[in-house]
Amino acid sequence: MSKMSTDLVRHALNGPTMGTRWSALFHVLSGFDVEAVRAALQASVDEVDAQMSTWQSDSDLMRLNRAPVGAWVTIPGCLLDVIRLGLNVGRASGGAFDIGVGDAVTAWGFGPAEASPDRIRCAMQAMRMPAHDALEIDGARVRKRVPIALDLNGVAKGYGVDRLAGILGGFGIRDALVGIDGEMRAVGLKPDGEAWTVAVEEPDPERRAPHSILSLQDCAVATSGDYRHRVEVQGRHLSHTMDPTLGAPLIKSPASVTVIAPTCAEADAWATAFMVLGPDKGGDLAQRLGFNVLFLARAEADSICSCRIGGLFGAAPMLVAAA
Repeated sequence: MSKMSTDLVRHALNGPTMGTRWSALFHVLSGFDVEAVRAALQASVDEVDAQMSTWQSDSDLMRLNRAPVGAWVTIPGCLLDVIRLGLNVGRASGGAFDIGVGDAVTAWGFGPAEASPDRIRCAMQAMRMPAHDALEIDGARVRKRVPIALDLNGVAKGYGVDRLAGILGGFGIRDALVGIDGEMRAVGLKPDGEAWTVAVEEPDPERRAPHSILSLQDCAVATSGDYRHRVEVQGRHLSHTMDPTLGAPLIKSPASVTVIAPTCAEADAWATAFMVLGPDKGGDLAQRLGFNVLFLARAEADSICSCRIGGLFGAAPMLVAAA
């Protein structure tokens, strides 16, 4: 670096997206056009939301969902990338991650509408085919072999984080920490040469407190859990993570799963997959695939026990991940 770190100005930008907020932390020389960066970052996540939202009836994803079975639908590049990733993770996880559970997500009240007993019955009684078997892709075109409703909430935020990192790279910013709703990607290092620090949250719905601290360099982290996004059905709190085989929320699952991966979209999707698989099957698969994964589960007396997969999740409270 030709300049001392003291010549750099710290910028912490944020804005609305996908019902939450994006963030970007970076340091640049005084006089850098930060407002142009802010506008480009906002535009990038707006594009992701416009293509993948299930809350916007005119999104490209909803247009695909409305298309009749057998009809080819041309979709934009970002949406195509995310669908391809979703299908790949679906195959690799044995169907634990499935972007074809949109009917169940809606039925149980995790979409724009409230939970509906009639839709819940339909979702649970449906003959379900995993999305990686139900969809066919030809270039930029997609068609459905059977009726299916796609939902990308398990990967879209992670992909949005990757887009934020890419935008900063386009402005020549090679060191940054970007995130959406706790899904984070670290690029390079802080000006002092130290890694970026990110907290893994304690799985507690009543408060926000760190369970452990990660130091990240050139990698991403995502957490899926049962304690933030929930609905109450007949007096019972249910997690937003769906069991693809049942068309219903997971009944027994870890309290949370944290995954480190090269991209945030991968980390996001695999965190959901490992939530569905649990620490036994999920831990075995994570070891075979070479992932670093932290499973947290509730034990007696409200204590939290952990299952740590991969060398980056050691016993120490400071966990280091580098490319």
